[in-house]
Amino acid sequence: MTGARAGPPRLPPVFVGHDVYRRAAYGGNHPLAIPRVETAVDLCRDLGWIAPEAWIESPIADAQTLSRFHDPAYVEALRRADEGGGIDRDSSRRFNLGTLENPVFPGVFRRASTSIGGSIAAAERALAGRIAYHPAGGTHHGRPDRASGFCYFNDPVFAILTSLDAGVCRLVHADLDAHHGDGVQDAFAEDPRVYTISIHERERWPYTGALDDTGGGQSCNLPVAPGFADADLDMLMTEVVLPLVRRAAPDMLVVTCGADGLAGDPLSRMALSNRALWSAVAALVAEAPGSVVLGGGGYNPWTVARCWAGLWGVLNGFAMPERLPSAAVQRLERLDCDLVDDEDRDPRWLTTLADAPQEGAARRETAALARRALAVPRRGRWRAGAQRAAA
Repeated sequence: MTGARAGPPRLPPVFVGHDVYRRAAYGGNHPLAIPRVETAVDLCRDLGWIAPEAWIESPIADAQTLSRFHDPAYVEALRRADEGGGIDRDSSRRFNLGTLENPVFPGVFRRASTSIGGSIAAAERALAGRIAYHPAGGTHHGRPDRASGFCYFNDPVFAILTSLDAGVCRLVHADLDAHHGDGVQDAFAEDPRVYTISIHERERWPYTGALDDTGGGQSCNLPVAPGFADADLDMLMTEVVLPLVRRAAPDMLVVTCGADGLAGDPLSRMALSNRALWSAVAALVAEAPGSVVLGGGGYNPWTVARCWAGLWGVLNGFAMPERLPSAAVQRLERLDCDLVDDEDRDPRWLTTLADAPQEGAARRETAALARRALAVPRRGRWRAGAQRAAA
């Protein structure tokens, strides 16, 4: 993955975070009721990777800010549900709240609002020519008028809106989560300044993002087969994604790096190593003057925390340790997850950040997907980029 855009030296990356993510959330039976962001932060601190000047305390978005994209009635319903500890049946049906998917739990409004504030702050730093890392972001399923797919609000949308408000006229949202970034694609389907790319598992919730779904001409969707591994990702990045991004020549990138495509995640059948995700993100952020890098899905606490901690290291150019310090090992040993059986827990998850390198070539079906993707009709920059890549 070579050929990055040349430019002036970057300012050091910043890490946007908040202690709100240390509070219990979602309830005991929810896939997200695991320590993800806080464990990634702690692993980085165990390694001495977060200097005081690199840490940005996430602001908390207020109701007026949230209503820039979300229906004020929905914003108020979530606030009241949090305040009152529950939600009435009509509001639950209308806003998709208080369900097994999107439960109402103490602090839900503050937590979701902090995610929005963090992505706004990340975009502001990225506009100054930085890589701004916000792993608590990536709630890409959130809809204007309802919760969806564990996402109450949609923070990637706010990172994009902040960038557009500042005059950015070419922005790419690249989504590497195992689930299609439907909420972001739909939010900007009619905006020629925003182009969305999503690599996600086919026939996986939300069952959108088919190959021929171009989001009104502004999207490239790459639905991949189960077992999608490192060589497959490298092929799609090299042959499809990076050529399209380079043709678009974005002023800003927003990357959603969900960790649910990693081998060992209980909610997908993909088989990536964290090394492959790190390489893909590094290649993407090299293509724009500033980038916002968000988290996303991920339901295995060991693979998620190691991936997001290691990604911060990669973005900074830190050397990856062969073995984690004892404090980090003990931290990982204390984790638990009902969705991951004991016999399926890789011993490397307790002692390393980097997964073992994968061997093997990209599969034929991935090569076929790349060819078909380049042949999908697109308008404007995307069409030209696809034609150039195919040539």
